[in-house]
Amino acid sequence: MQAHHTPLVPERVARNVSDPDSNDPEQIVRLSEEVGRISREKIAEIQSITGRTKMLALNALIESARVGDAGRGFAVVAGEVKGVSTEIADLAETLERELSSKTSLLESIGRQVVDHMKGQRLVDLALNAVELIDRNLYERTCDVRWWATDSAVVDCLQEPGETSAGFAARRLGVILNAYTVYLDLWICDDHGRVIANGRPDRYRAQGADVSSEPWFRQAMATASGDDYAVADIATNKHLGSLPVATYSAAIRENAEAAGRPIGVLGIHFDWGPQAEAIVRGVRLSDAERVRTRVMLVDARSRVIASSRPGEALTSTFDIKSNGRASGTFVTAEGATVGFHRTPGYETYEGLGWYGVLVQD
Repeated sequence: MQAHHTPLVPERVARNVSDPDSNDPEQIVRLSEEVGRISREKIAEIQSITGRTKMLALNALIESARVGDAGRGFAVVAGEVKGVSTEIADLAETLERELSSKTSLLESIGRQVVDHMKGQRLVDLALNAVELIDRNLYERTCDVRWWATDSAVVDCLQEPGETSAGFAARRLGVILNAYTVYLDLWICDDHGRVIANGRPDRYRAQGADVSSEPWFRQAMATASGDDYAVADIATNKHLGSLPVATYSAAIRENAEAAGRPIGVLGIHFDWGPQAEAIVRGVRLSDAERVRTRVMLVDARSRVIASSRPGEALTSTFDIKSNGRASGTFVTAEGATVGFHRTPGYETYEGLGWYGVLVQD
């Protein structure tokens, strides 16, 4: 089994999410507002002209009446002008009424389109974030199954002693120098005692009892070397109380896939900086970034990563999914939320995590 190391550099993973400054959907709304403004201005000009024309026609009628019979013909013309002005005024009023309703409808439709496009963009960005982290965590599942068959790791348990444990620890140290996304790697015997770790100078894990840890018990219960176990994001007291994503696999007798489990290899993914790289790297404009919160939320609604400092592992967020894998909703405060549940990556089904963006 070959493992790969992918640095957590955010990129477009699943969908082509447009740059935030291109193809601005609000042009629709701005256009409808501009049409409405122009129509109001032009109708106001027509009404002003007809008003002046009516006034001139009225003055002409007064003058024609004053001069008597000599002004009768002019009075007829003035009357016609007044009538035409009235018709134009009525037409302008009808035009204003109809245009007002149409431009209002156009603006309403435009805003609905804008809201939909904004919401869909948030959903796409949420999907990108959760897919990127899951793609990297998939590689962690490859790592742990591969390294559990390393001869130094197997010999550490099959031929226990200070020499084999020391050699295994050095071997784990070499791996850690190449794979910088891990805090530490632990070899545990079948009773859950840590026999060796890759960074003994930094973390005093040797001798620790992990027999009650879910990742240890689940790994010991796996059926073959193709299986692995994973724990929820949690702080680890033996690793400076830092948050880790722990992946584990059974170390099997003679490194055979069907061999008897003789212990467990636990690998501790350095969650903090890797998760921060995901949420900070979502493609947002500077203006959007100020008013947008990016999160990863686990299946229990815990916020496990957030662009808002201090929120990760200390709060929850209610995703109003109503059974949906993705979608949008508006909070009571008027913020738009876009979310997407992990679709998994390759053979990694994921842990039911969500990418979430909340935009004021």
